Amino acid sequence: MSAATRENVSERRARLLGDAAGAFAVARFVRVTPQKARRVGDLVRGMDTQEALAILQFAPQAVASNFYKLVESAVANAVTTEGLDASDLVISTLLVEEGPTMKRWRPRAKGSASRILKRTSHLTVVVQPSADVPQSRKNTKKGGR
Repeated sequence: MSAATRENVSERRARLLGDAAGAFAVARFVRVTPQKARRVGDLVRGMDTQEALAILQFAPQAVASNFYKLVESAVANAVTTEGLDASDLVISTLLVEEGPTMKRWRPRAKGSASRILKRTSHLTVVVQPSADVPQSRKNTKKGGR
């Protein structure tokens, strides 16, 4: 089923893809700081999905496993709901947004306390066929930036 034949399009899909073919996956409230997640996200943004999965599988950062699952999920969504070919997909958009921050307290000397901020992230991966992705969104250099 293509985006053109959908009867009820979610607001999120309309914002991320519009009328273009493709699919997305979202992971919310991931317990990693957005700064650390953006480092890994910048590695794979604009790559084709098979190459991105290979890089994420062996990346040493802990959030790489979250991105790996997210890319796999987005590819599965594209194949099952849109009928797209998995080998032709490219990560067109990768968003890392800040989620809620949990405030915790650590006891300090002389009866005082200091604040600990436990940050969370919302991760979004959008995959599209390589023919539909604008050239400006693709990585021109190999290996990230």
